[in-house]
Amino acid sequence: MQWLNQIVDELIARHPKGEILVESGGSPSGTHHLGHMRELVTSDAIMLELRRRGREARHIYFADDMDAFRKVPANVPADYDQYLGIPLCDIPAPDGSDQSYAGYFLSQLERSTTALGIEVSFVRSHEKYRSGFFVPAIERSLAHIAEARKALETISGRELNESWSPIQVMEKGRLKNRKFVNIDEESKTVTYIDADGSEQSVRYDKGDVKLDWRLDWPGRWWLMNVLAEPFGRDHATKGGSWDTGVQIMKDVYEAQAPYPVPYDFINMAGDTKKMSASKGTGLDAEEGSTIMPPEVVRFFILGAAPSKRLYFDPVNGVIQLMDEFAALAAKTDRTESEEQLLYICTHGQEHKTVSRVPFSHLVASYQASLKDADKTLEVIERTEHGQNAAQDADIIRNELKFIDAWLEKRAPEDVKFSLTDSVNTADFTEQEQAFLKGLAEKVASAPADADGAWFHEAIYEFKESMGLQPKEMFTTLYKALIGKSSGPRAGWFLSILPRDWLVARLHLEA
Repeated sequence: MQWLNQIVDELIARHPKGEILVESGGSPSGTHHLGHMRELVTSDAIMLELRRRGREARHIYFADDMDAFRKVPANVPADYDQYLGIPLCDIPAPDGSDQSYAGYFLSQLERSTTALGIEVSFVRSHEKYRSGFFVPAIERSLAHIAEARKALETISGRELNESWSPIQVMEKGRLKNRKFVNIDEESKTVTYIDADGSEQSVRYDKGDVKLDWRLDWPGRWWLMNVLAEPFGRDHATKGGSWDTGVQIMKDVYEAQAPYPVPYDFINMAGDTKKMSASKGTGLDAEEGSTIMPPEVVRFFILGAAPSKRLYFDPVNGVIQLMDEFAALAAKTDRTESEEQLLYICTHGQEHKTVSRVPFSHLVASYQASLKDADKTLEVIERTEHGQNAAQDADIIRNELKFIDAWLEKRAPEDVKFSLTDSVNTADFTEQEQAFLKGLAEKVASAPADADGAWFHEAIYEFKESMGLQPKEMFTTLYKALIGKSSGPRAGWFLSILPRDWLVARLHLEA
């Protein structure tokens, strides 16, 4: 993991002593998606590698719940437009609970981080502002307005108009951009010009004054001594919020900005745009933590440098990721980089959830066993993966929970199946019935240890005698077993089914 080692090497060189605080963060304006998790997982990896090298390190997530509500997300009632401009922490939750809007969406993120085993402390912006924590940053920013303005204009390359203000103030429960006049540090008040052109005063130590985002971000770095900060590429553009934050740290706070860790987006496969919370696109973080084990989510995110864009495929991608991680875990001659990746992916894990049995094999076996874990193990133990299944029985039981969620939420229809409860003889031609009957007699005399290859050959023996094309034989077979025209590999599928049931069904009796 060259990218991770470089980050940690440079962090240690910058700060040879003391604790290193890593900050992630975001606005709880809607559902958090898998793209948001890249920041959290990356931050967690940095913290773990620092600790692995004997350094003290912590990870905090700063939730910008004092942000004004700007847009109604796709999965939130349209009448929430009545709350536009109100801080997210002061809006009611969409589910009618006692939580705030921000609390509702943050609780989803907290559940996701817990599921992934991410060690992080959540810090809420409104609690910091309303407790007076931001007072030193507000006073310092307002005492150095000229420097802040110059930094913003010079770095962003745009001139700020006369109405620009370094603060937002609360008016009738809504955050408003108002022209700043002066500050009285003794009474802890600022004076500003309201919409009518009149001067108004408001206390800034109780949460009625909030720093503009471009000042707020470096302000918290300074107040909390943040030393490492992953952030999305949208903040990393030339003249963007990261660049202005670095300059404001230098000119206003007279301090060094955190070590930057910019990262690219995670897109859904085939999508040219990043996942969006407001538009309801992508895979939400909580769902991601239910369809994939935590170590596989980490493996997906950490397997590439943060600078590389990732594409998530909830169908074939999940299958591939599960099998690739299983191969890495089973590998006996792992490189130093692979050992490091596996350590971080599985750190703090109470039990393994990825077995050595191929994912697609588990998916088919689980469905063929009517989604019964015990029967699934019995089925797999009769296959070429029997030894691994016996040794990994407990792991498989854990893995099947994720497979069950994946089948319910993301698996395509051509992968999902279930054995039909009954079959109607009238649905089959005489030719098809003859094929099924002949195969039933063949299966009835099959060796007890007959495998998929044996059943595959048994099916093809009827190619000439029944006058059916191979495709017609397989279609007939799937229709009789699962009521569909296609399904899992036929030979293997027949080999795992209960023999008596299979013979009866092929006779169109069961």
